[in-house]
Amino acid sequence: MWRDFVVAGRTSDWQSPALGNHATGIALQTLSRGLYSDHYKGLVTKGEPVLSPSVTSVEPANAPAKVVVTDCGDSTNWLKYRKDTGELADNEPGGRQLINAIVEKQLDGSWKVSDFGVHEVGSC
Repeated sequence: MWRDFVVAGRTSDWQSPALGNHATGIALQTLSRGLYSDHYKGLVTKGEPVLSPSVTSVEPANAPAKVVVTDCGDSTNWLKYRKDTGELADNEPGGRQLINAIVEKQLDGSWKVSDFGVHEVGSC
């Protein structure tokens, strides 16, 4: 999901069909809305986050349908820039942020992120 978001963020392509490859429901809406907001404000995102996700729970244990994934992502080199000038959009540095995500098995057998939360810089 994050790779698809990184690629779409380079142009703030809020309609990128790739966003639905690994996200659904609230997660997909959140990604699309964030990119639309950046598009509207004339912003793009450059760089990439550093991620090291790990599974923190599986439900039910004997036949998983839902997995909770936790990460302490680093956005230090993944920042927003003004599309017209290439200048940084603000003076807010990136940094380490707690990320929690719910990944659910879909009817077709695939797994997609259905919801996620990214906490403030310094939360992990």
